[in-house]
Amino acid sequence: MPHPGDRVKIVTKKSTEEGILMPTPDKNTVIIKLDNGYNLGFEKKDVTKIEILEEKKEHEMKKPLHFSSENESNVRFHEPKKEPKEIKKNKALPTIAILHTGGTIASKVDYSTGAVTAKFTAEDTLEMFPELKNIANLETELVSNMMSEDMHFSDYQKIAQAVKKWAEKNVQGIIIGHGTDTLSYTAAALSFIFEKINLPVLLVGSQRSPDRGSSDAGLNLICAAKFIAETDFAGIATCLHQHSDDDNCAIINGTKVRKMHTSRRDAFQPINTTPIALVNLKEIKFLQKDYPKKMDNKVILKDKFETKVGLLKVHPNMDPKLFEFFTKNYQAFVIEGTGLGHAPTNLGKDNLKNYGLLKKFIADGGIVAITSQCLYGAVHTHVYTNLTRLANIGCLFCEDMLPETAFIKLSWLLGNYSSEETKELLTKNLRGEISLHRTFEKEFIDKND
Repeated sequence: MPHPGDRVKIVTKKSTEEGILMPTPDKNTVIIKLDNGYNLGFEKKDVTKIEILEEKKEHEMKKPLHFSSENESNVRFHEPKKEPKEIKKNKALPTIAILHTGGTIASKVDYSTGAVTAKFTAEDTLEMFPELKNIANLETELVSNMMSEDMHFSDYQKIAQAVKKWAEKNVQGIIIGHGTDTLSYTAAALSFIFEKINLPVLLVGSQRSPDRGSSDAGLNLICAAKFIAETDFAGIATCLHQHSDDDNCAIINGTKVRKMHTSRRDAFQPINTTPIALVNLKEIKFLQKDYPKKMDNKVILKDKFETKVGLLKVHPNMDPKLFEFFTKNYQAFVIEGTGLGHAPTNLGKDNLKNYGLLKKFIADGGIVAITSQCLYGAVHTHVYTNLTRLANIGCLFCEDMLPETAFIKLSWLLGNYSSEETKELLTKNLRGEISLHRTFEKEFIDKND
């Protein structure tokens, strides 16, 4: 009887494959991990034979933690507790704190058992990425261990408090390990939360887990540490692959970054701007000259959020009930419009009803922000009459702000300021969320055509 962790040969009518037998929550499937790191699944009814090539060393199953869904459908397990080894500090190197929140970057396959384990300690990190010991001394903290799509505003507050605590310990900088799916939301949230921050805080994720030869985890983490250790940057940004190969990582403003691909290593791209800097193992090249720099040791944060804020995506054939729901249940919401900021509020009975609902909502004190699904470019109030009509009833057009950033900013503003102050600040550039000089980088798009 084969057990998870055994090396097996799977025989079907069509093929024969070898790999590590993986745990699976589905009794009708068999999953093995191939030597290249990828998982391969079979329906049990198609499997004619499972031959054990090598038994795992220990048959005692580890305690399941949760399912990891961001890139691979593996069961994640706790490892048995082990005595931590003392890591000698190098007094010549700066100290960097790594805060873990979950995600693929903290995962590693234990090939003796076939399980995916979460790695959080400084010892674990150096074991996976030994290059870091030549860059900085490491301190680590497990803030949370969750899939990024499950995050709430309260999780942003928890992360922010951990950042503040380590910033006040005078570390050189902070790296936040994060699941990629909502990494840009967290980057935007932290950007607004910290009115002032005295060090670099870089969010780092991984599209592919560290056990795979094609993983982006190592370069992302090493480049983040190098950037922190060798520059005077201070603020919130991301550090992720610039291209699909391992040439550079891009440091991108936390309010201008977006995940543009489900699985490519260069999924994260700057929108309407250029990266702050490019980093590789040999050098750091700044592309922006007016980046925020370390000035003093003050840390000022405002971490409240208003939860009754929504994000409404415009599409053809919209039912007025959608607008009714948003205007009845939210204090404010962002409309992700088409083109220059259009919404179905013009000709036709239903569309005119949408317009009336927005007009009454704003007149009663509600706030409506307008962004575009186009991402590149900016919304505008006066190119078309339809846009002018929306502006005239009080809709606030958010320039080239990303819809997700506008959603986070609006929630944060209402949590910390009055309604009138929110309306005034929403369209002002507070953290680089509105580009003064917009660029349209076609490189990512062309490489994927």
